[in-house]
Amino acid sequence: MTPLNSPLEVGVRALVLLAESHPEPMDLAQLVALDHVLLHSGEFDGPPSLHPDLPARAGELGRKRAVLEEALLVLIRAGLAGVVDRSEGLMYAATDRGPVFVDVLEAPYAESLRERAEWVVHDFAARADARAATQEIVSRAAAHLARGEAGHG
Repeated sequence: MTPLNSPLEVGVRALVLLAESHPEPMDLAQLVALDHVLLHSGEFDGPPSLHPDLPARAGELGRKRAVLEEALLVLIRAGLAGVVDRSEGLMYAATDRGPVFVDVLEAPYAESLRERAEWVVHDFAARADARAATQEIVSRAAAHLARGEAGHG
């Protein structure tokens, strides 16, 4: 198992997002986009990014969806999240235990995640839907690659 972006790591980030939005659920597309913005918040006029800016970061989205599905299963089995059937489709929400679990995480990284999740859920997500956010992520990465290639030519 790889330690970076493993189902465990992605699951903790998803739980932090779900705990911040509790009791409101999120769908998988929202979680994928908001997890990306959580990690690269500095690119979206938020707090400094937790992860470095890498040229291929837009490619993270495809892999992240599969890992996030695994991570959500772990959270559901642990009783920290659940599936909610809404008219919009299946969504995921933190259970009442989810925010309590997040609150006991004491590592500095966990505190950074909580701070960024608050910004992502209450500021960024309030002004962007998942589809628009995903398009913005891909567009920014493409522009970054174009600038990088132009500088090497």
